[in-house]
Amino acid sequence: MLYSAIKVAIDKKSRYTILSAVLLLSTASCVSTTTTQNSLNLATVNTSDYCQSQDLEATYKNQNTQQRAMSCILAELQHYQQKDKTAQQQYFAYKAQAWLNYAIHKDSMNSRSLTGLQAAQSAEAILQALKNGSESDIMLIEDIPASSALMRPDLWATLSALKDSGGIVSAPREIAFSEVALIWAANDQCEKNSRQAGTHFRMADRWLEQARESFVNAHDSTTNVALEELIVQYYEQYAPLDSTDDRCTGQVLPPLDQI
Repeated sequence: MLYSAIKVAIDKKSRYTILSAVLLLSTASCVSTTTTQNSLNLATVNTSDYCQSQDLEATYKNQNTQQRAMSCILAELQHYQQKDKTAQQQYFAYKAQAWLNYAIHKDSMNSRSLTGLQAAQSAEAILQALKNGSESDIMLIEDIPASSALMRPDLWATLSALKDSGGIVSAPREIAFSEVALIWAANDQCEKNSRQAGTHFRMADRWLEQARESFVNAHDSTTNVALEELIVQYYEQYAPLDSTDDRCTGQVLPPLDQI
């Protein structure tokens, strides 16, 4: 399995940029018509559900309702990203953060598609599951949403194989970020065939390279060989599903025993 050598710099400045961008998110801008919103039953994020702490209210008092809600969601997710939480909790908390980053980008681009709003609500749904202790009910290998497609089957194969092999224990953050990056990249490719799609594919590649390295360092040679074999099996299943025509209609990802 080949991985790109692209270096991804993640420093404090970039994290502050992401946090600042959160404050700009407005779900209303992602909905083209009231009819479309009603048909999809898309609800507005409720500030009172998340900003229950007086400290949070004071911190975000100068923001509007939507900005405050999104900031509070991000603050709550940090609680589940700590080392004292289970790897599964950390994975879903980071996945929710990645969905927020996706939604923020769509909003900053004044996108008229619903994908930004759906991404924000995916983050909200994950946070609710974490708060309710029901994150184990969420499928680890989820189908690709209709706004995206299966592109780069080699990366999807590595992602699924790592999940199946317990790789989340070794790299919950990297696996979560790579998954959303793959969905994000394909959506960009379908919507505008832009160079940004390549950027997100390279980011996913880099995250998966780090996740695989963490897995290899934590296991013996027998387990690592089994991982490589599983990657090959998943690739053989996913390769025929590659969306070569750059059309996004979603993709069901059946387990290997359904081949």
